Amino acid sequence: MSHTVTIACVQNCAGPDMDANIERAAGLVREAADRGAQLIATPEHFSCLDITGAGVTTDPRDEGEHPALPAFAEIARQTGTWLLLGSLSIRDGARSRNRSILLDATGSIVTRYDKIHMFDIDLGKGEAYRESDKVQPGDRAVVADSPWGKLGLTVCYDLRFAHLYRALAQAGAGVLTCPAAFTRTTGRAHWHTLVRARAIETGSYMIAPCQNGKHGERYTYGHSLIVDPWGEVLAEGSEESEEVVLAEVDLERVDTVRRRLPALTHDRPFTGL
Repeated sequence: MSHTVTIACVQNCAGPDMDANIERAAGLVREAADRGAQLIATPEHFSCLDITGAGVTTDPRDEGEHPALPAFAEIARQTGTWLLLGSLSIRDGARSRNRSILLDATGSIVTRYDKIHMFDIDLGKGEAYRESDKVQPGDRAVVADSPWGKLGLTVCYDLRFAHLYRALAQAGAGVLTCPAAFTRTTGRAHWHTLVRARAIETGSYMIAPCQNGKHGERYTYGHSLIVDPWGEVLAEGSEESEEVVLAEVDLERVDTVRRRLPALTHDRPFTGL
């Protein structure tokens, strides 16, 4: 297992035109590879995101017919990189799955993760979301083997559920991924705090690519983050730009931090609630 890896977050602003979104995201992935990235992650719904008064549009497709999969599998093969397709909207009967897909350097699917926690909230002033109306939640946590150790997969709203990250870290994951399309409202209030907290609580690297810009009538926050196990921000995107956010990480730091602060081994049962 290699102890160092260059990781990149691709930050894009998707709209309703899937082909155009895939083309722009592919260009950013190739840029990341050209800059030396070995593991590249895209945001949640990077291939299609349009938000209007009628709701959120993500253009679900059957997995075998989704145009992003062959496009990015080919890029993985050409560049020799591992790609985390932050999430694609995959048709599943009357609803869909918000699915993160990990590709290896041959373009093969290593694993899939279906977002567990649904974004059903009302932020006030007419800003409300009900993801579960269209999306079937997953029910399985996922840890995948990679050349750099175990990766734990999550998506966006999962970030607010600390027990999931703790379970992934206790299962051996030293790198935790959270591709997102955090709203500008919640992002400005909570994004940095939550991403850093999950890193600190678990002694893990957090890889959090987030969409930015305007999608129809609503905005996402950007500020894609790569955070180390001590909570230090190693790289950060802007709020306005489509860009690549890149950092070289030393995975031995995971073991160092967890030895210094072994909180993952200190769980105790309790009663009284």
